[in-house]
Amino acid sequence: MTKITATEAYEIVAGTHDTRLILLCDHASNRIPDDYGGLGIPEEQFSRHIAYDIGARDLTLGLARRLEAPAVLSCFSRLLIDPNRGMDDPTLIMRISDGAVVPGNRGVDEAERQRRTARFHQPYHRAIAEQIAAVSAQGHVPFLVSIHSFTPVWRGWRRPWHVGILWDRDEAVARAMIRGFLAQGDLVVGDNEPYHGALEGDTLNTHGTRAGLPHALIEVRQDLIAGKTGVDEWVERVAKVIEPIMYDVR
Repeated sequence: MTKITATEAYEIVAGTHDTRLILLCDHASNRIPDDYGGLGIPEEQFSRHIAYDIGARDLTLGLARRLEAPAVLSCFSRLLIDPNRGMDDPTLIMRISDGAVVPGNRGVDEAERQRRTARFHQPYHRAIAEQIAAVSAQGHVPFLVSIHSFTPVWRGWRRPWHVGILWDRDEAVARAMIRGFLAQGDLVVGDNEPYHGALEGDTLNTHGTRAGLPHALIEVRQDLIAGKTGVDEWVERVAKVIEPIMYDVR
């Protein structure tokens, strides 16, 4: 049985195999602690992509089991504070997200920003750093793969990609992953789509780019992993891409 350790900021899946792979999921949860009163927005907003990456947690947990790899997942909504943003990023705490006003974020001052950072953002990133240190202590160069999902329609435009690989400087890993998905024969694969992977201060910039570790971010379209059947399919699709390159990347 896979062991999961959880706090209010993160959960860690213990790997059951000696591996260099570490899975990350920045937007795994739509949870808001009770003392934040739901940030003053209607409950139905928390089922939307603005609160979390739909399907990403289940996909990450499935991959952790399939590949016997450790994983670090967030346990709080990105509406509270976004763990995939740097401290100076204006979207760290969103006041409006895809048309939804977030009253609980309107009056956030520096003191509250620091409280949220210390309570949620920093513990999540410490957990990632500790997993990296643990894999390094085993004599491996850690290989970071971050799992995200994206909404099928953005501002009225239907996005054509099934999956996208986001990257900044680590082109070798990105190209290997893109080739792997294309080889499956039935996928439209985005190269730095639907977003660009170069974002100063984000999770992979902090733990991958700056440290010189191999890494990539995989974005799967949310309608493809919204249910168990889709998640199971994409666990296999993603695993088939990761496995051949896991020990080939520098």
